[in-house]
Formats: sequence, C-alpha cells, structure tokens
Amino acid sequence: MPGAGTRAENVRYPEPVPRLRPRFRGAGSRLLPPKERSDVRSIPRRAPGRTAKTLLAAALTAGALAVPQAAAQTAAHAADNPYERGPAPTVSSIEALRGPFATSQTSVSSLSVTGFGGGTIYYPTSTAEGTFGAVAVAPGFTADQSSMAWLGPRLASQGFVIFTIDTNTRLDQPDSRSRQLLAALDYLTQRSSVRTRIDATRLGVMGHSMGGGGTLEAAEDRPSLQAAIPLTPWDLQKNFSNVRVPTMIIGAEADTIAPVATHSEPFYNSIPAASEKAYLELNGASHFAPNISNTTIAKYSISWLKRYIDNDTRYDQFLCPPPGRDLNISEYRDTCPNS
Repeated sequence: MPGAGTRAENVRYPEPVPRLRPRFRGAGSRLLPPKERSDVRSIPRRAPGRTAKTLLAAALTAGALAVPQAAAQTAAHAADNPYERGPAPTVSSIEALRGPFATSQTSVSSLSVTGFGGGTIYYPTSTAEGTFGAVAVAPGFTADQSSMAWLGPRLASQGFVIFTIDTNTRLDQPDSRSRQLLAALDYLTQRSSVRTRIDATRLGVMGHSMGGGGTLEAAEDRPSLQAAIPLTPWDLQKNFSNVRVPTMIIGAEADTIAPVATHSEPFYNSIPAASEKAYLELNGASHFAPNISNTTIAKYSISWLKRYIDNDTRYDQFLCPPPGRDLNISEYRDTCPNS
C-alpha cells in the first residue's frame, strides 16, 4: 500500500458464509382482512363548506406548484453534470438484465479495421440525452468476443457504447491485448458508424484474464481513460504503480488459473490509492465467472463506469461505504470514491 500522505483504504472482510444452498421456509401465515364492525353507522356526506373549499384550493395550488419545482430541481441537478444519463439508480435497476435504454448492435469485420480483430458494437438507440461514454472489452486467452457478449447489451442499456472485440489471434498476450483495446477505442471514436453518439473524452476498458491484464496495461499506457475494470486478470507484470485511471479489479476466490494471491491482489496493492481503486472478490467463483451472465459483476461494473465515465455521483451509494456481508462477495476493498 502507499506510504505516508496517501488515503487509507476501506477494507471489509465479510464473515465466513456457508456455501450450502440456502434452505427455504414454508409459506408464512396469511394476513386476514380485519373483521367488519357492525356498530359503525353510515354518516351522510355533507357538501364541503367554505373552510373545506379553501383548504382544497390551497392543496391544489401547492400541488400545482410542486410539479414544476420538482422538475426544475431535476433539471438543475442534470445541469450540474452534463454527462448524467438515465433515471436515478436503485439496487433493482443496476441488478436488472436490462437498463432504461433500448439498444441496437452492429458487427465490425476484421477486414475493415486495423490493430485489432473486429467485434460487435452495442449502443443506445436513442440520442435524446446526448452522447455516451464508450468502453472496449477484450476476451481472455484462446477466447473470442462471444465469451464476453453478455456484457454488451447489459451495459449498453445503462447508457454506454460497448465494443466487445476479437483479438488478432487468440494467443495474444496482455501487452498485445492492451494495444488492441486502445486501437478499438480509436476506431470507435474516429471511424465507426456510431462515432457521433460517443463522447471521445469519456472512455474506458474492460477485459477478462489476459484481456484483464491488457486492461491494466491499457490504463497504464493511456492515463486519459476514465475507468478500467480487469476481470479475473492474468499478467506476468505485477507492478502497476503508474496507473492513474480509476480501476476496479474483480477477482475470483477459487481461481486456479490466475489465483488472486499472485494476480488480482498484487495488481490492486500496486495501484496508488490516489488513483481511486477497488478490489472485489467473487465468493467461491472460478476464473471463468466473467464468461457467463453475473449480476454481481454487472452491478458493480455499472456503478464504477457510471461513477467515473459519467461522473455520476448518484452511484456513490453502491460503492461507498463498501458492500456489507454478501453471499456473492468474499472480500471487498476500496478507497471510496473521492473520499
């Protein structure tokens, strides 16, 4: 960890959680409607008097004024952050399979690009809220973009342009995947059919395994990036003390290919706290957890990307204070956003 003069990180180690399947209780007792009372007499309704009419008019006036005032407050909040996209988040909204934006997708042939192997772009269909931040996503060793395809529409529907890429060869190492992620971002913002939908100043990278190592190296090589999320990352390089990009590393407790003790944790520890960083460890998960739909990965990835690519402080609540005891999280550490 950094020496004197740096912020202390928050570390939360949840209590040991049994890995047995939860047992469910039987159906609970039903709530019965209250018994009707026979001693209550019907009282004839009277026409409202002057006082009642005055109160009613006042209430209607207050209600009429409240609507534009609330709208004005919402508009003022949005004006404070021009990159804010979508409604106020809830736990349900960031755990949902789809967010508030309808999405489309387009394929990019490897023959039409240079520097990487093509891929698929997922993007919000409407441009009514303006441009969006963009994220390039790299697969792991021997894998192709299909291994990360679930992230495309899930993240795009929250208000991002997502580019799941193929690498030039399936054997490419992290340093090569790093260059390919950056080449994919350059293509997105300069040549792609969706370039007018993207804010080129708000970009991020993600990747799995060697793609996760490539994500860390891309963050090191291009400090102008706004966010990085390595997923069960693998890399021979262990020191990322030059990373200044806000980085959330997601490791897997039962990973035997990139064990957290020799990969995710050293990577996290080497990043300066001043860069903003977080480490989330998936409880009992394997190296390949990011290859299938995973609510925990999606929930915290959305929160991290929203917080740093969109500068949306409405998502701070999901990152700081750090998550408490959770069947899906065996460990969580962070520096708390901008604390």
